[in-house]
Amino acid sequence: MSDSHAAPDFEAPPTDLITLTRHILAQQQKLGAQASGDLTMLLVGIQVTSKYIASNVRKARLINLVGLAGASNVQGEDQKKLDVLSNDIMVNALRASGKVSVMVSEEIDDPILVKGSKGTYAIVFDPLDGSSNIDAGVNVGTIFGVYRVADHKEGSVEDVLRPGKEMVAAGYTMYGSSCNLVLTTGQGVDGFTLDESLGEFILTHPDIRIPERGKIYSFNEGNSLHFHPPTLEYLQSIKYPANNKPYSARYIGSMVADVHRTLLYGGIFGYPDDKKSKDGKLRMLYEAFPMAFLTEQAGGLATTGTQRILDVVPKNIHGRCPVFLGSKNDVEDLQKFYAKWESPDKKW
Repeated sequence: MSDSHAAPDFEAPPTDLITLTRHILAQQQKLGAQASGDLTMLLVGIQVTSKYIASNVRKARLINLVGLAGASNVQGEDQKKLDVLSNDIMVNALRASGKVSVMVSEEIDDPILVKGSKGTYAIVFDPLDGSSNIDAGVNVGTIFGVYRVADHKEGSVEDVLRPGKEMVAAGYTMYGSSCNLVLTTGQGVDGFTLDESLGEFILTHPDIRIPERGKIYSFNEGNSLHFHPPTLEYLQSIKYPANNKPYSARYIGSMVADVHRTLLYGGIFGYPDDKKSKDGKLRMLYEAFPMAFLTEQAGGLATTGTQRILDVVPKNIHGRCPVFLGSKNDVEDLQKFYAKWESPDKKW
């Protein structure tokens, strides 16, 4: 005779879900009287933006959002229809938040100064990183970084021409098989997954920590003909190591996806400067700085090869820099090759 009161043979879903909004409010409460709530409101606006972009990415093929928009951005890159739409979504949502006085987007040549705004923050963002892959269904994402503006009436471009170490928050949203938002406000790194049935980002990756050493490297070796000797020698050292345990190569070509994997599994991501691109290819403000901030908050390192990325001072809003980031031991190994080639008897 069966027991009608026996426990069900399935695992019940959790009943105490931590949403992104709840998480942000909890962090605000930790700051006590110092917290104005402005950053909370701004981050809530970013998550709403992320949900909207995620929906359009999923439907892109169905609603004719794939393909080119017939224009190019300041970098000379062809803009996709989704680039333009994602940018408009972000700009309008952030302006409506009332908490932003300066915005810098990859898709717009000049900074956006919000006239009359008393917003206390400046935000820099790439609305749809990796969009060249969108037609192939590859993961893409939104990257953002937040600065507190100087104490004056209206925002200025000077509010963002500052080193990344002065950011107060950074993160990215990755749109793929799931929609993941990874965030830091300088109190560690946490990852959230969008539950579409609830319409909420749920905490699924609390306190992300990068392993001190990984087994994966992520470089575009198609450019290796142009790489400088330190990069080439480092790659040789992990492909043909003395212990006969080479690293695995994993390169997606979408920075958000490559960095997301690096944060979770460890290893090293690199986009160096080379003979063809003397400053590298990744933009400081809205690619290198936010990802470096996240990496350091997760216990990793981020360097140009010769300098901590977060110490670099940008000269213009679309400036570039070399990027190496990931597990502490792996990045330190790379730095040794750069240090060797910086000696007086070595030149490239």
